[in-house]
Amino acid sequence: MNNRGKGEVRGVLFDLDGVFYIGDQLVPGAVAALDTLVARGISWRYITNTTTQSAAELRAKLAAMGIPCGGEQLVTAPLATASYLREEGVSRCFFAVSPRVMEDFSGFRHTDDRPEAVVIGDIGEAWSYRLLDRLFQCLLGGARLVAMHRNKYWQREGGLHVDIGAFVAGLEYVAEVEAVITGKPAPAFFAAALASLGVAREAAVLIGDDVYSDVGGAQGVGLRAALVKTGKYREELVAKSGIAPDWILPSVADLVSVLDSPGAVG
Repeated sequence: MNNRGKGEVRGVLFDLDGVFYIGDQLVPGAVAALDTLVARGISWRYITNTTTQSAAELRAKLAAMGIPCGGEQLVTAPLATASYLREEGVSRCFFAVSPRVMEDFSGFRHTDDRPEAVVIGDIGEAWSYRLLDRLFQCLLGGARLVAMHRNKYWQREGGLHVDIGAFVAGLEYVAEVEAVITGKPAPAFFAAALASLGVAREAAVLIGDDVYSDVGGAQGVGLRAALVKTGKYREELVAKSGIAPDWILPSVADLVSVLDSPGAVG
């Protein structure tokens, strides 16, 4: 049994896709779980590696599904990436990202002429040999490799599918570089989310469906973490990971068991 960091839960970090909804289907009991937090005076933030929608689009989706989201409650990988680029003084980038998230990168110049950074997000079937080779050439020219995340797989209709981690790893290999990861499981991403939450990590927990980027990432920075059996959860993949969640829950609807018995494994 994992008993790391027992203590009262005063803040919660939630993944979104696979936790609150799968595609456009709301997980039963998800909104009621938030009502429990409100009743107990517990703060929360949504932290997501979704890079196919801008922050504005995600807020609209949450509103349409009846999931409350205040102005500071959404922490996304694209916003974290833009913040990283600004802090590093990078302005000229080759963006291999969905056109829908480009509004989160206002003020940056998209170029393939000696860019300072190659920025990678989810682009689905737009991946091709030609694009990979062009990114490779940019990296050979001195551009740094910045990936919004490096998830192995994601859940959609029909089951698990390859995510951008395969392309990030391939570019690292051929260009002999190491990508800067700006979303989960990057420690800086969790640090920003905790700073926004205003709760010490010892009093915060994460709820997610990805054993690597959610649970492993959170535990790597000293957070307790619960893995839900919705979304991309697969028992055999969790067993292979070597990562032991602090809790395993049927769904986010069972959040109360985390609040009432911190440190226990379900």
